Amino acid sequence: MKIMICSLVGAAMLLTGCQKEPVKKEMHTNKNSVQKASGKEQQQDAADSGNHALTMDAVFGKPKKEIRTIGILVYDGVNDLDFMNPRYVFGQVVGAKVMLIALKPGLFKTVSGIEIRPDTTIDEVQQLDILIIPGGFKGTVEAAYNEKVLDWIRKVDQTTTYTGSVCTGAWILGATGLLKGRNVTTNWFDATEKMAQYGAHFVQERYTRDGKYWTSAGVTAGLDMSLAILKDNWGSNYAQAVMLDLEYDPAPPITGGTPGRTDPDVLQMMTELYKAGFNPVIDSLEQRKKKGHAGKHSD
Repeated sequence: MKIMICSLVGAAMLLTGCQKEPVKKEMHTNKNSVQKASGKEQQQDAADSGNHALTMDAVFGKPKKEIRTIGILVYDGVNDLDFMNPRYVFGQVVGAKVMLIALKPGLFKTVSGIEIRPDTTIDEVQQLDILIIPGGFKGTVEAAYNEKVLDWIRKVDQTTTYTGSVCTGAWILGATGLLKGRNVTTNWFDATEKMAQYGAHFVQERYTRDGKYWTSAGVTAGLDMSLAILKDNWGSNYAQAVMLDLEYDPAPPITGGTPGRTDPDVLQMMTELYKAGFNPVIDSLEQRKKKGHAGKHSD
């Protein structure tokens, strides 16, 4: 499954005529007349394009910093919306290349079982302007213990304007040491303890910003964070245009979505489910890590 998303502003330019096809007109067969008419049409098209470009600039303004490359880390077990929400939002940035960057070649399978072909792999990417690290389940925990992945994130982070995480993606970003001493948010499960493990301070927010590091709470919050980054660099009008394209005006049918707004019985049940899913994976990787350290010391 190859993901292809059109640029909102690019589409708008087409609709408003910035990239329109020349209008065909009936012309006399006289060669000179044809050439003159053609030249006038080209001049008019150029003028129209210039006017539309000025209009676009007047509405959207100029970005604070030029962003050319945007990468989203993906892996087996990644949450579908964790990476697709940012992928859609940043896919609206004109002039930027948005890539799904996998740990290895070939298809990766999301947590819901959908197989997707990434654009490239971590071995092929050395620098980015924006790096987003989504979360998931078992694959997220495994990535947080994968030194090759962590080294790659540290290296790419040296060139980024923005580095962000979605949901449990903060576990991976936190494992790099880059969040140490920072205010961050993440998925609600064991959030305070998990972030403290990485030397970070958990705050109960939809998304946070600390320097160039942006983190979001669970799954859907990644959409808010991505829009906030868009607003920060490209301005409020650009972000509003993307929101309108999404018709993003959330109105959930019931109260919930955070521990404090969820029925205690439901919260307890979900906590136990998360423990049953995450803890065995974490315990297994911790044991493997300890054995690895023990082996090194014995050498």
